[in-house]
This record gives sequence, structure tokens and C-alpha cells, in this order.
Amino acid sequence: MASSLICSETQSRVSSVLNRDVKQYGKKYMFDCNEETCWNSDQGECQWVSLEFPKSVSVTELKVQFQGGFSAKACRLEGCPKDGEFTVLSQFYPEDNNCLQSFPIQEAPAVDKVKIMFENSADFFGRIIVYSLDVLGEKAS
Repeated sequence: MASSLICSETQSRVSSVLNRDVKQYGKKYMFDCNEETCWNSDQGECQWVSLEFPKSVSVTELKVQFQGGFSAKACRLEGCPKDGEFTVLSQFYPEDNNCLQSFPIQEAPAVDKVKIMFENSADFFGRIIVYSLDVLGEKAS
């Protein structure tokens, strides 16, 4: 059964934070299960979130909740083994709304890191706002 792969040992990085204000808009707010908080990127062409897991994982689903008007029109999930190169695992196309959206990932290889690329923001300035992000799957044996 697939479960959340994000744990206290998962390391996350983001492309940017609005006005560098990590206290109000930092990456940790994507994972705090609080619908009042969010990660808010600064403006720019292509925003991203990367996650490094403590053990190899097989990703089966991605769940993301944007703020309407600040979603990505196209997304790319990339993955790589510990010392390997990133390769594209899946592409998906979220709707521009406030709903929690789910994207199944078909037959992805085991990876240690994933990077979610948010392309073509609905916002004129390229900002992305994510209230909730979860990566589901299984730990590779």
C-alpha cells in the first residue's frame, strides 16, 4: 500500500521564497498539514521543489494543492539515484484551482531524489503558491 514518503529525515529545497521571507512563506509550510500556511515562490521562469529521501523510494503518486491563480500549467517530475543524473519520470498538467490534486506516476524506477518542476505559472510574474505537497509510494527494498 502506498503511503507518504516524506518524513522528518527527508531534505527539501526550493527554487526561491517570496522576498526571502522564509518565516512566513518557507518550504516547511508545504508539509505542515496546516491549510492556513503555504510555500510562496518569488517570481521567475521555472520554480521547483526537490526532495532527498533517506532511503531509495518508488514513487506512485504526487499530491499538490496550489492557490488558484498561482498554479503551474505544466509540471515535470524528475528523479535520480544517489549519485546519478535526473531523468523525467512523469509530466502532468494541474488545473488552476484551490483543490488538492492527485497525479498517478506510472512505473517509476527507484530513486533517492525527486525534483518537481513547476512550468508556465498561471501568475503573470511566474510565482507559485503551494499549500500542500505529498509524494506517495513505497520504500525500495
